[in-house]
Amino acid sequence: MSKMIFGPTFAEMQDPTKIPSDIRQKALAAKVTDPLNPINLYNITWKNAQGRVNYLVLPKELTGIKANIIVLYGKEFPTGSHKVGPTYSIAMEKQLAGEIKPGRDTLVWPSTGNFGIGGAWVGPRLGYDSLVLLPEMMSQERFDKITSYGAKYIKTVGCESNVKEIYDKSKELAATDPNNKILNQFQEFGNYRFHYAVTGNSIIEAVKELAERGNGNGRVAAFVSAMGSSGTIAAGDRLKQQFYESKTIGLEPIQCPTMYNNGYGSHDIQGIGDKHVTWVHNVLNMDAIICIDDLECKKGLQLLTEETGMRALEKRFGIAREVLEPLSQVFGISGICNVLGAIKTAKYFELGKHENIVTVATDGIDRYPSVLQELTKMHGQMDEVEAAIRTVSIFHKAKLDWIKEATMDVKKSWLNLKYYTWVEQQGKTVDELNAQRNSEFWLAHQEKISDIDKQILANR
Repeated sequence: MSKMIFGPTFAEMQDPTKIPSDIRQKALAAKVTDPLNPINLYNITWKNAQGRVNYLVLPKELTGIKANIIVLYGKEFPTGSHKVGPTYSIAMEKQLAGEIKPGRDTLVWPSTGNFGIGGAWVGPRLGYDSLVLLPEMMSQERFDKITSYGAKYIKTVGCESNVKEIYDKSKELAATDPNNKILNQFQEFGNYRFHYAVTGNSIIEAVKELAERGNGNGRVAAFVSAMGSSGTIAAGDRLKQQFYESKTIGLEPIQCPTMYNNGYGSHDIQGIGDKHVTWVHNVLNMDAIICIDDLECKKGLQLLTEETGMRALEKRFGIAREVLEPLSQVFGISGICNVLGAIKTAKYFELGKHENIVTVATDGIDRYPSVLQELTKMHGQMDEVEAAIRTVSIFHKAKLDWIKEATMDVKKSWLNLKYYTWVEQQGKTVDELNAQRNSEFWLAHQEKISDIDKQILANR
């Protein structure tokens, strides 16, 4: 039996200065020189080597709105995406509970992208064989990263929204071998806890720092997040506790508007819009749902990441090259979706110049060259005129359609949608579902964080 490895606590991921200094320095060095070394588990944080949160404030010349849009970017995490955080926290909680053991169990990671990549990295670093389940239509870059981290994958049928097929394969694998342990981001509350504690508190620090530099009021008017596993949106629960006025806004693809109108369909905003309401999503705490077009997301990504688009933004809209260069690296398709959702949020709720809207960029452009190549084949080469048109039509003139505010009746309907996936298909009970109607259910999951941290420290 392999020796168990225990990494950082939630408190250390939120504030790396709490990590013993020798471990922190080794981890920072290994990030560059030895990225597959398990010491890199201590680099699972939103913060850089200087202890500052990794974020950007988008230029108003791009967004066309008065309010600040602040983007925390995940590309500096060990796998290039913040989804490695939930994969670690879920695995760590399972290991503490004695449900998984290295050398005995194979960790199975159901995913539509970055969670699977995170599992492909975390599992082997903790000493486990890892197997990722991923829809066949995901970008080739995703499959390449999985194998580069020492994991295997199985391609399931369909695209981003074909999650049931992933669940079906998970059941098959679990039935075939009891040592195939399914770590399901859509139902495991380690996902919720990571984003509530680590992402939520990192956002609080970011807006405070901005205010100290004379930018914004130090508060969060809205947190905007597209929903895949609906882990990231849990940061909104923490923000509501800190800022009474903060709104939590969820995003879906227009092509698959499940929560918006019980809709369904296929889309290409990889990482979100999985055609069901996840078990870990506190839907009663969400204030609105906004739907975003997948083609606009891809065209917006191409605008920010290709030289022609950057040149147009510099020459025609006055955005400095030193501002554009970082923007060209930190976004993927879902990140652009989040930005467009933030712009719509600012317009719809009429937010002013001192107010902050916060969102995240899950991953970077490294996962999407093949997607943009296909976009060019289908729609032609983007020239500077087309880039200018995209800036105005997609960003500046973002339309206020596909927006639904959440009355209590709407929130209950969102919760009721969980029944069809989780009770009918995945073995949850009606009593378990009804428990989620009470805020004490969510508070209890938040309160487990300190106990989990104590257990990690005791085992390290």
